[in-house]
Amino acid sequence: MKKALIIGASSGIGKALALRWAAQGITVYITGRRENLLQEIQQQYPQQIKIAVFDVNTLQNNFHLEKIASEAGQLEAIVYSSGVGEFNKQLDFTIEKSMVDTNAVAFTQIADWCWHYFKQKEKGVFASITSIAGMMSSRHAPAYNASKAYQINYLKSLRLKAAYEKLKLIQFTDLRTGFVDTPMAKAKAKFWVADVNKAAAQMDSAIKNKKKVAYITKRWRLVGWLSRHFS
Repeated sequence: MKKALIIGASSGIGKALALRWAAQGITVYITGRRENLLQEIQQQYPQQIKIAVFDVNTLQNNFHLEKIASEAGQLEAIVYSSGVGEFNKQLDFTIEKSMVDTNAVAFTQIADWCWHYFKQKEKGVFASITSIAGMMSSRHAPAYNASKAYQINYLKSLRLKAAYEKLKLIQFTDLRTGFVDTPMAKAKAKFWVADVNKAAAQMDSAIKNKKKVAYITKRWRLVGWLSRHFS
């Protein structure tokens, strides 16, 4: 892989994955809302990392993606790392909407753009950082769990669509995370918490090997199995 794009890479897993790829000599385009954070990342690998500042929730994503793709020439992998996760015990609709806007609406627009882009190129990988939470329900974070379930099922549907259209070289990868040591992991009772660099390494492997689903870290596969069979 020579060129990739990570959407939402100013911190957390997206940042760790970007730095890992840049260290491997891959040209990585990274996006986010906070230009100063993107610039700090770029300074570590100025030749490999390119930045684009935009907010996925403005829904001007197609414009920005076209611009990046034009500059890159050929993106081989695109990762959707943008995400919002909040507890919402009071069921405040404003909080719910912020999660749906990022995790479902913006995700869908970008996934659809990637579908058309890779279909035209006849190859490529679109990966999204979903969550083990998408396989279960939550009384404290209903929109988060539901929006991650949406991503999981949307990726399944895109795989079915690619198979139906015989697009054998296009892969849609579900990076299904458990707890990773980032600010997104807000639960008080956390277990099997993965170091962010370990999580990035497993995502790197899953994307390069064009996995359909990868549990991050691998031990979360057990929780996934239990959720499928006993929920």
